[in-house]
Amino acid sequence: MEMFSTLEVEFSYFDILSDSDVREGLKKFGEWPTYPQVWMDGELLGGLDILKEMHENGELVTTLPVKQSLNTRLKNIINSHKIMLFMKGNPSEPKCGFSKTTVGILAEYNLDYKTFDILTDDEVRQGLKTYSEWPTYPQLYVDGELIGVWTSSEKCTSLETSVTLLSEIVWCYVETYLLLY
Repeated sequence: MEMFSTLEVEFSYFDILSDSDVREGLKKFGEWPTYPQVWMDGELLGGLDILKEMHENGELVTTLPVKQSLNTRLKNIINSHKIMLFMKGNPSEPKCGFSKTTVGILAEYNLDYKTFDILTDDEVRQGLKTYSEWPTYPQLYVDGELIGVWTSSEKCTSLETSVTLLSEIVWCYVETYLLLY
């Protein structure tokens, strides 16, 4: 595990001492009699000797999935769709009035958008506050740019804009998008 941490590799583990059936079953299934065993995508990579060899020749770092930085992960999520809404809950079950209102605005214009439920991932929830320099949700991104955030029950702001102006901004982005494609 020290090798994986040094390489910043994403991994999980199972304590084979906690279940003798799994311990013996993996030996047979993988046709590898010793531990540790490293598996990736259902395939046995090998034991410690193989991993050390892969590490020494530089193959290990290109084989294993490297952990993304939080900012890279946030950028990837934000840019995963033209219009991306970070909200509490999902469109069919918003968990707060602000999220419900934002979903309503997007639905009013029949916009194609994706959402991310910030209640399911605390790392994203907290990290996006820093990334966007805005402490509250929902947050609406168009083309990777933050364009709308809620500040109170009656006010939505994109540099001090109202809900009506937010609707117009979204519609302008959509019209531009439709003209381009």
